[in-house]
Amino acid sequence: MQASQPEQSDPLETTVHQEGLRLDKAVAEWRGLSRAAVWRLLDQGAVACNGRMMRRKHKGDLLRAGDRLSIAANYAQGEAPLPDATARLTVIQQGEGWLVVDKPEGMPVRPHALGEKGTVLNAVVAMHPEIVGVGEGGLRSGIVHRLDNDTSGTLLLATTEPAWVRLRAAFAEHRVGKKYMALLYGSPQDTGQQILYLRVAQHSPALVKAGINRHPSSTYCSLAWRVMERFGDRASLVEVDLHTGFLHQVRVMMAGLGHPVVGDKLYGPAEQAIQAPRQMLHAQSLRHDDIDVHAPVPQDMQTVLQLLRA
Repeated sequence: MQASQPEQSDPLETTVHQEGLRLDKAVAEWRGLSRAAVWRLLDQGAVACNGRMMRRKHKGDLLRAGDRLSIAANYAQGEAPLPDATARLTVIQQGEGWLVVDKPEGMPVRPHALGEKGTVLNAVVAMHPEIVGVGEGGLRSGIVHRLDNDTSGTLLLATTEPAWVRLRAAFAEHRVGKKYMALLYGSPQDTGQQILYLRVAQHSPALVKAGINRHPSSTYCSLAWRVMERFGDRASLVEVDLHTGFLHQVRVMMAGLGHPVVGDKLYGPAEQAIQAPRQMLHAQSLRHDDIDVHAPVPQDMQTVLQLLRA
């Protein structure tokens, strides 16, 4: 063990031997977590120093040799996601420190509670246990970006910290090419671009919804589209080039144009004129440096398109 790390004596408790080590750095090295994961543990009151509960505001506190760090038993594994080899998941491309999977419709990206299984992350942990602790760590380990539960298609995860840092920066700087396929109500113009400011609103503990809002804290969002196929005035299949990334962005912005995604129960019409098992939105492709992937259109979306063509 390096001299800069606290010496572990008990799985839930350790002694610091280096003077002047930052609290978050000490916990990160001790537990094998990212700094962001440690901050989240501090927010949850799971970390104590000499018996005193520490909070995020204490993350930069300098420790003294002999200080005792402890972590609550519930978080002893840093909220590690459980491996789940039974979760259905296809890897469509992988490289050094990353992989892209074809996320099935209805599968959550990550667990939201300890012990939860059946998510993309659970399946990836079974294949690449080294992903635990990468990036934000815990139940967000290795997650580079997200898709809604009922959106299918390309999803990128990082299995090493350097890859996560590099790829997260690429997403933040809008250097990743993201194309979606969406079945929309109505008949939008052949091509176009939409620029809006979106903001998240918490409607209830169980409902978070994005909306168009020019509040100072709103986020600039942009996308472009081209129509691939029309079904009279009923619906149109469009390819969406997502320039930015925001919660429910495609769904909110196309609904704002008067062309909501077919099957979208949150932003679409209360009475759906076209029957669909879910929102007809598919993350079709992802491109960045050595990443160039394309996910086939899932069967449920093909079925709806075939019915419209008939």
